Amino acid sequence: MKKFSGIIWGIVLITVGILFAGKSLHLFDFDIFFDGWWTLFIIIPSFIGLITDKDKSGSLIGLTAGVLLLLACQKVIAFDLVWKLLVTAIIIIIGFSLLFKSIFNKNICGGVKKSSNKIGKDDTITAIFSSQDLNADGQEFNGTELTAIFGGIDLDLRDAKIKDGATINATAIFGGIDIKVSDDVEIVLKSDSVFGGADNTKSDSKKDKKNRLYINATCIFGGLEIK
Repeated sequence: MKKFSGIIWGIVLITVGILFAGKSLHLFDFDIFFDGWWTLFIIIPSFIGLITDKDKSGSLIGLTAGVLLLLACQKVIAFDLVWKLLVTAIIIIIGFSLLFKSIFNKNICGGVKKSSNKIGKDDTITAIFSSQDLNADGQEFNGTELTAIFGGIDLDLRDAKIKDGATINATAIFGGIDIKVSDDVEIVLKSDSVFGGADNTKSDSKKDKKNRLYINATCIFGGLEIK
């Protein structure tokens, strides 16, 4: 998928280069700084993410926001209408995302139904308008899926036996996720964010690191922090 993403970005850059070359040679003319040109920095990455990303919710919301802002800059719609439409679109997209996840992933709500705060192998944890405090003390951790929507998840892995190469897929939509790990774990973080972000506060030094933990974060009006 990374290779496919590189191909798409390559096509985009080649196209931009051809356009600039054509303008320089007076083959055709266009205004580079048209009204709302800056929205392309939202629209293009979101469009590419819509094609390449496994979880397309963040890219779809980003694309919707970019298009609405571009229409407002072009005076097609009023700016005060943008935020009303965007909030509506976000609610609908989240709704569809939850619907399809519920259909195709029967275990998505497994974490909510657990009465224990322990997390076991292959558990998936979801917090919707709620909070989850979990730990894997003394257990082998092979990875999990975390989803916080208008809620929060606190996952403590400091005393867990993290398997080298374990992966966490984390999604925070109007919510927050905190992941605590010991100092001997190397973190490899990949983040796709729209009006949100993921932050790794652990030392990036690879010295004395025993295992590697991969974290794929999607943050939409939300955040993820690794402590």
